[in-house]
Order: sequence, then C-alpha cells, then structure tokens
Amino acid sequence: MKIISDERVQLTADEAQTLAVQSLEQIGYDAEEARIIADHVVDAALCGYEYSGLPKILNVAEHHQLTQPRRPMHAIRETSTSALFDGGNNNGMVAMYRATRVAIDKASVHGMAVVGVNNSWVSGRSAHYVEMAARAGLVAIHSVSSRAHVAAPGSSGPATGTNPIAFGFPTLNEPFIIDLGAAAFMGTDLIFQERRNAVLPENVAIDKDGNPTRDPAKVHAILPFGGYKGFALGLAMQALGVLAGAGLGDDKTYGYLIMAVKPDLLLPLDDFRRDMSEMLARVKATPRQPGVEEIRLPGERAFRERVRHRRDGLEIDREIYDALRALPRGKLPAR
Repeated sequence: MKIISDERVQLTADEAQTLAVQSLEQIGYDAEEARIIADHVVDAALCGYEYSGLPKILNVAEHHQLTQPRRPMHAIRETSTSALFDGGNNNGMVAMYRATRVAIDKASVHGMAVVGVNNSWVSGRSAHYVEMAARAGLVAIHSVSSRAHVAAPGSSGPATGTNPIAFGFPTLNEPFIIDLGAAAFMGTDLIFQERRNAVLPENVAIDKDGNPTRDPAKVHAILPFGGYKGFALGLAMQALGVLAGAGLGDDKTYGYLIMAVKPDLLLPLDDFRRDMSEMLARVKATPRQPGVEEIRLPGERAFRERVRHRRDGLEIDREIYDALRALPRGKLPAR
C-alpha cells in the first residue's frame, strides 16, 4: 500500500485482491465465497468503477440481510434449458456467479438458457456476468430488479429499483459489453458519495418532500434517466424480476435473470464474431465532430482502465481502506 495523500492510498491489483479476500473472510465468508466476491469487486475497481469496487464490501458488511439466516442456494425448478434458483439469502455476487455458470453450461450444450435467481441481494456489476458468457462464446442478457429507489415520473417516492440491464457479445477481440442502469444515478454510487460527504450532480434525486436535492443523506428517491422512457425500461426490468421469482422472496423485490444464447443457433460462431467486429468497426469509423478524437463504444473505457490499473495500481479513499481493515469479525451466520 502506498499513501498518495491524507485522503487517498494506492494498491496494486494483488494487494487489492488480498485486502478484499481478508475483509470478506473477516465477516464470515468462506474461502470460495470470498474469492468470488473479491474477484468481482476488484475487477469493478480495475475497470474504473470505484464505487462498485472495494467500497462494495462495506455495503455487504452493513447490509441488513447479512445477519439473517441463510441456506444453500438450490433449484426450485429446472429443465435442460432453464433453472429458477432460490438464492438462500446468500450474497448476490456469489449467487449470480453460480447462476451464470449454470446458464453458460446449459446454453453451450443446448443452444440457449434462461436462469433466474431470487432471495439474494447485492449482485454487483451486471457487466461481470455477461462478460463471463461472452468470453464463453455466447450472447448474453442480464437484468436486475432491486429494492425500490427510483421514483415514477410525477411521484415523490420510490417505485422501482435502479434496475440495470447488461448485454454481452463475443467478437474477434474483447467482448462487446453494454451495461446501463434505468436510473439517473446508481444506488451503489449514492452510498459511496454519502460515505465521502460528497455532493450529487443536479437533477438526479429528490428529498422526502419531492424537491430536488444534491445531499446524498437527504435522498428519498432517485430519478429515472430519460424521464418516461427510462422509467419504462426500469419497469420492464422489474417485470423480468417477477419472472425470476422476485415474488417468492421475503421482500418481493429482488429478481435476477440471465439469458444466454449460442450464436450457432442462427450463425456459425466464427461468422458472428467477424460480423460483430465489422459492424463495430463501421460505427467507430463514422465522421467525428470537431474536437472529438474518437468514437468510443460502450465498454471500451472499462477495458482500457482494466489494463492501466493492472499496470499502475488502484487508488481508493483512505477511509475506505481503514474501514475494510477494521471490519468486525464473524457477522455472517453459518449455514
């Protein structure tokens, strides 16, 4: 660990991984669970999403579900091309990793698969799962319905979750990844900014009286991005959460769905990779406006940041680093 300033420290990727694993084991996760979650949050940090990186472990440690009884994740219903899992109140990064592995295995054999997970919480960065599938040569879609944070247009209270949706496509090079939330500001980032006593951007949140606020501590609801269109997209994710069995969960809210398709159902994989790469190249080659150096595709910045941070290390807030090292022991109930 290298001290950059009073507020910031720098870690190598290996140091970040070690800190993450030790912090997760400290609160009671076993070695495999700690590795899965650590891999997820460290990769998020490497990709440039600091709020979804190491601070996410503090979100997990402070989550009200952490101290509730849990049980092994198990299939409620399963076919050769589908599965619906009760997540057993286990962390979402563990449950969705395992569900994605199931989707990849089923789609690789049978051409397509759809897998739902409920009774789980804090699934992390959606791009993580569709990238897993895309690197296995599959097209993937992942949707999330989560705890209500986002107001409907005209409402003064939360109605839906921030509800991201992600897509992954194999290409001749790095996978093409799209990951976007249906909210003007993501819930994880809101928690991060409150930890830092930061000020939010304008027009992303409202207080309990329905007035705009930039104080994270006063946020009663986040606004949807794009008005009615963003809210409609978020509501679609909430509906897919119902398909994933959200109604079977104690809170009737959390539902994770991942769909994977083998391109060979329609096109040979090599042809699909080639045609995808050519299509993306045409998009990047479109004329640029004055002063624009590059037409940048979704996901490109994250892949570049991953390379840079692996080489140069990661910066995080000193308070986050100290809080991770000071986590109390054994908060997680045994199964």
